[in-house]
Amino acid sequence: MTNEHLQQRKEAVIARGMGNLAPIYVDRARNAELWDVEGKRYIDFGAGIAVVNTGHCHPKVIAAVRNQLDKVTHSCLTVTPYAVAVELAERLVRIAPGPSAKKAMFASTGAEAVENAVKIARAHTGRRAIVAFDGGFHGRTNLTLGLTGKVAPYKAGFGPFPGDLYRLPYPNAYHGVSDDQVFEALRMRFKTDIEPDQVAAVVIEPVQGEGGFYRAPVEFLQRLRALCDEHGILLICDEIQTGFARTGKMFALEYAGIEADIMTMAKGIAGGFPLSAVVGKAEIMDAANPGGLGGTYGGSPIACAAGLAVLAVIEEERLCQRALAVGERIGGRLRELQARHPEIIGDVRQLGAMVAVEFVHDGQASRPNTELPKTLAAEAVGRGLILLTCGIRSNVIRFLPALTAPLEVVDEGMAIFAELLAEHG
Repeated sequence: MTNEHLQQRKEAVIARGMGNLAPIYVDRARNAELWDVEGKRYIDFGAGIAVVNTGHCHPKVIAAVRNQLDKVTHSCLTVTPYAVAVELAERLVRIAPGPSAKKAMFASTGAEAVENAVKIARAHTGRRAIVAFDGGFHGRTNLTLGLTGKVAPYKAGFGPFPGDLYRLPYPNAYHGVSDDQVFEALRMRFKTDIEPDQVAAVVIEPVQGEGGFYRAPVEFLQRLRALCDEHGILLICDEIQTGFARTGKMFALEYAGIEADIMTMAKGIAGGFPLSAVVGKAEIMDAANPGGLGGTYGGSPIACAAGLAVLAVIEEERLCQRALAVGERIGGRLRELQARHPEIIGDVRQLGAMVAVEFVHDGQASRPNTELPKTLAAEAVGRGLILLTCGIRSNVIRFLPALTAPLEVVDEGMAIFAELLAEHG
């Protein structure tokens, strides 16, 4: 069996829209490494897009899943529930930032979590409008594409999208978007598009994921919290990519010291098993009537068992602290490379082990280099390294290794990246 043969078979039977970045087929994986069907080893700097924060096939996660397999694999949480879902919900409401009493609900994907967060916000407030941000990514369903602020490849050809969705610029010092400009844009929305007492919620990623790893300043998030309070608007924080120790805290919102009304969680929540959650203030979460939330597979007992094991690993192995060390290793090397190649590396961004490098022409932020990231990511595969691109301008490479990655493996991966950059810089 070869990668090429499997790629041909895949293209014959799987829709073209589900393209794959790398034409390799994984046979097995451990921690921060993959092996394909031809036996070649790869260092994984993608972690399934920030999903396996605890590493591929962590022994404690696998053991928890195997134990659950012998008990029950499915009965539907909204029909005949099970203890493991209750236990995970108890843990999630306990670790969610802020002093308010909270409740949770489960789904299977991040997009489902965002959709349900919007439903809950509308049910609680009786309002219709939702505000989101340029460059945000919230999923590929029709509603979440409406919230997502990037056309290609996500939104192209899929409209129309739901109404009563409004968008603002995202604060971005590197590209000259100040906090004040964002709030002025919001005031204009209130004057020209929608009255504030009809806005149910503002949805924001504390650090944009697909948008390019831009971080909302602490002061901006605090001001946004205050503005939402002033107008009775709910603050929904999308922590799908930033959650579960990725940024050096359990959730990125903790850096701002504020409490969201609703949070969405997925990706790193269950070590690769399909699970997402919405966690919010109890009185808000209870706005939906019985039967208004849920789904056939949401809160699968297998995934909930994995989620409990992930939380145990994060605590026992001190993965928040570990994320800081892994991220600093990568960020430090990228800053060295930036000093050598200032004409092509415009910016290096790092929060915990959520690290990005932005490529430009002639050192100018206004001149994005869109070809180099694609070239580096493609050629990295041949050298045994998995890299992910991103960015609203398609000029960013993001680094998302497992938080459990040995530092020598991180260094090995960065050495490959440095070699590639030297060849193309």
